Amino acid sequence: MRSFSRSRRGLLVVATVIVGFSVSWASLGGGAFASSTTTSTVAPSTSTTTVTVPSTSTTTVTVPSTSTTTVTVAPKSPTTTTTAKPRPAPTLRLGETGASVLALQRRLTSLGYWLGQPNGIFADSTQQAVYALQKAASIQRDGAVGPVTAAALKRGVRPKPWKTSGYVVEVNLNDDLLMIVRNGSLVWTFNTSTGGGYTYVDEGVTAIAETPRGIFHVYRAVDGIVTDSLGQLWRPRYFDGGFAIHGDSYVPASPVSHGCVRVSNEAIDWIWANNLLPLGTKVWVYS
Repeated sequence: MRSFSRSRRGLLVVATVIVGFSVSWASLGGGAFASSTTTSTVAPSTSTTTVTVPSTSTTTVTVPSTSTTTVTVAPKSPTTTTTAKPRPAPTLRLGETGASVLALQRRLTSLGYWLGQPNGIFADSTQQAVYALQKAASIQRDGAVGPVTAAALKRGVRPKPWKTSGYVVEVNLNDDLLMIVRNGSLVWTFNTSTGGGYTYVDEGVTAIAETPRGIFHVYRAVDGIVTDSLGQLWRPRYFDGGFAIHGDSYVPASPVSHGCVRVSNEAIDWIWANNLLPLGTKVWVYS
């Protein structure tokens, strides 16, 4: 009986392990043990067995890095190279004197802008020549030589006459310039002030200050002052009725006359001295 009991108990242990739940000895015919129940629990194993298999291959695993590496490079001491910029030439204007003015006058004269004899003194005649240059270059007419005017002077800006043959005096009303032209070549250029386009009343007659356009000829000359109802004309050369090329003490860079063609008193004196407007000279006024 003991032998049998042991054998059956051993069987019970095996059955409990395989099936994994409690078994009653009474169910196996245990006889006297039928009133008792034995439960056996097998706890799961928590051990880990690691098997290392040698490998002949090499596996390289690259793991992306989320770290950021900052490299700080110390700045080099800056090297400062100072280049001296040329100072812009000072603006030349009325009243200036010296070598710069003399150089300006010689350059203007070489381009045919009349100013008299260069003498290093920026007087009215030099300002008149600067006005003429500025008109030809279509730049600000202020009578002073700043960077823009100096650039035009350096480029050698000159007006372009229209007449291509013969000796003629051209009056360009668009630019307000008087030009003496010989066979298409520009000889001299003068600043002038022509009709201002305003309305005026003379001896009860209302008129507009306009310079007549067309081709005329000098038909009369007066060597002196002529005074009429509109003012005084210095040494006028008439080309159409009472309209004349004459000298005046006020010749701005804009048209302000009643219709005559004004040049400076110095200019008309030089024109007379060199007989540049003899009787019969063709005068072409255009715009």
